[in-house]
Formats: sequence, structure tokens, C-alpha cells
Amino acid sequence: MQGRSIKPDDCSLHEGIRENGRRLGSYTPLPMAPSLTSLNEFRGYVYLLAQDQNGCLFLQKIFEEGTSQDIELIFDEIINHIVELMLNPFGNYVVQKLLDVCDEKHRLLIVRMVTNEPGMLVRVCLNTYGTRVVQRLIETLTTRQQISSVILALKPGVLDLVKDQNGNHVIQRCLNLLSNEDNKFIFDAATKFCVEIATHRHGCCVMQRCIAHASGKHWDKLMTAISRNGLLLAQDPFGNYVVQCIMDLKNPCSIAILLSQFKGNYEHLSMQKFGSHVVEKCLRHFEESRSQIVLELLSVPHFEQLLQDPFANYVIQCALAVTKGVLHSSLVEAVRPHSTLRTSPYCKRIFSRNLLKK
Repeated sequence: MQGRSIKPDDCSLHEGIRENGRRLGSYTPLPMAPSLTSLNEFRGYVYLLAQDQNGCLFLQKIFEEGTSQDIELIFDEIINHIVELMLNPFGNYVVQKLLDVCDEKHRLLIVRMVTNEPGMLVRVCLNTYGTRVVQRLIETLTTRQQISSVILALKPGVLDLVKDQNGNHVIQRCLNLLSNEDNKFIFDAATKFCVEIATHRHGCCVMQRCIAHASGKHWDKLMTAISRNGLLLAQDPFGNYVVQCIMDLKNPCSIAILLSQFKGNYEHLSMQKFGSHVVEKCLRHFEESRSQIVLELLSVPHFEQLLQDPFANYVIQCALAVTKGVLHSSLVEAVRPHSTLRTSPYCKRIFSRNLLKK
């Protein structure tokens, strides 16, 4: 039997098929892809072909080499099962390819099928296979009606999407391809749930994309929300990257808010794994804040603890490297009396470099 083409009248393909083309049970996968000219022989069974590894490849080839009538036949047979195919390991590739070749009438029907039930499109986005198709769908949207329908369907689940390992890629694709105003629902959520999103593994990446793509009032509101939560975010494993992203932009208003948040907290931040990176960045990039930071650190009751701290010692090294004149001299005078600590695992890094000779 090996090597023969399977036709619709073979029991292996018919097994478990209802009259309407739905599966009742498992069926044997096609052992080999049918020839290009045999599509008509599979009328009524295209939905099953799309879920089979060989059948999936066969249908994709039809999309590339077949006629418009072939595309119409495939579309007619799978459109009522489009959501199920989006979630299928093989069917999702068929739908992606269909989106590449279909006309506007077909694309609009696909959009309607995936958006007519509340929450359906969001569930597809959260799926490992579905997220690929929705990203491709967003790439191929061309009309105002299509875009509006997709946005309205995604909006209620935007927070879940942002924080999901699959869904966040759909949101990022929207940010990359849709207009500033179309992405308003994302910017609004990022502003409203700023801390929740910025402190999430996937959310922090989306937040940085929002900062990069937002403009006008959306950007202003987002920057303000993040800056006002700067102290909290700076101490978070993911939020600190969002804060550093804002610092890199050097927007005067945002920086002023951030620095006001950090004032009086530099010792605390310096002794934290993530906060110490933010303090180092402040020292390197904001000359106007250096005196404030150094004087706060010099005023702590036990300065030597900072020298021996696994994180704060890097802050002290950074401060010695970027300061000059009186400020640098003050730091050196505070460090030298503790030279007996030069063998300490962390403190020795300060004494082993030429920072004190500057």
C-alpha cells in the first residue's frame, strides 16, 4: 500500500467523517501529498486535508500554483472552520497562506468569522498556533473596516494579551504595523495598568515597545505614568528595564520626575540588585544628579557597608569613575580609611583599580 495516493473513497480518509465534513474520530494521515491536479477529487474533504501534515503542504502548494477557482474552492470549504484551523498544528499554516493570497472579500469574511463572538479572537491569540495566524492577519489588514473589527475584538482582552507568552506578540505586531490612533487601546491600557504591565516578564517588553511607538498625547501620558512609579519600578526585575528605557530618552520632564522619586532613596536603591543598575545609570548620564547621589551615599552611618555590599560596591566604583574635582576627592577621602577591607570579596574591586588615583 505504501506510495499509493489516497482518494476520498478510501476508508482511511472516510473513517470518522460526518456528512458535513467534521471528524468523529481519528483518521490515518495521508501517506503522501496528492498530485496538484487532484484537488477536485477532494471536494468535501479540504477541511480534513488542512489538518493533515501532507494535506497541509498540498494545500499550500495549491495556493502558490493553483488557479483562483482552486482558492475559491478551498476557501468555501474551510471558512466555517477557520477558527478551529487557526488553532491546529497544521491548519494554522493553511490559514496563514490563505491570508497571503485571498482577495478583500475573503479577508473580510475571515475577519468577521474570528470577531463575531466576544472573546474568540483573544482566545486564538493566546494559543501557540493561533498567535501566528493573528499576527499574519494583522499584517494583511488593508481596510478601515477590517482594522476596526480586529481592534474592537482585541480591546477587552488587551491586559491578558500583553502578559501572555503568545498574546504579547500580537500586541507588539499591532504596535509595529498599526497607526498611533489605532493603537490607542494599547497605550491606554499601558498607562492605566502601568505597574502591573511593566513588572511582568512579557509586559515589560510590550511597555518598551509602547514607549518606542507612541506619540503625542499618548506618549506624554505613558511617560508620566511610568516616571511617577519610577522608584517602585527601579527595584523590580523587569520594571527596572522600563525605567532605564525612559532614562535613555533623556526627556527633561520625565527625568525630573524620576530624579524626584529617587531623591532620598539612593542608599536603598544602591544595595539592591536591580536598583543599583538604575543608580549607576543616573551617575553616568545625569551630571546634575551626581552631587545629590554622592552626598547621600557619603552621609550613610556606615559607609563601609556600601563598599562591601555585592551591589552597592559597583555604584561606588561608578561614582569614583565619573566624578571630578571636589566631589571625587570627597569620595576618595571616604574610601581610603577602609583600606583594610581591600581583601573583602566585593570591596577589593574598588581598591584594585586606579579609581582612587584619579
